[in-house]
Amino acid sequence: MNEPDEVRLRHMLEAAHEAVAFAANRTRDDLATNRMLALALVKDIEIIGEAASRVSEACQAANPQIPWADIIGMRNRLIHAYFDINLNIVWDTITANLVPLIAELVQILPPDRDNL
Repeated sequence: MNEPDEVRLRHMLEAAHEAVAFAANRTRDDLATNRMLALALVKDIEIIGEAASRVSEACQAANPQIPWADIIGMRNRLIHAYFDINLNIVWDTITANLVPLIAELVQILPPDRDNL
């Protein structure tokens, strides 16, 4: 794996971990009443999508188990239709999709040499 891809994949992993941590012990209703939480979760999803869009085509092709187009498409939707964000979809993404994404990223990334 080339270094730029590894950096982007680590950005995805960090943002996914952060979003899951922000959502811990929260409910979908919290998104409607806690603007800071909603903005933080949306931002982390945007970061995941932006980093995914910068992963090389070769790396994406080598890892078809990651839904690259869906991740990038969600980022684009959040950025370009910021005025019409469906918080149900955001919540479902955080609670249903990020833990499996984290597991996949951990599998394809080499061990973090700084944390050994």
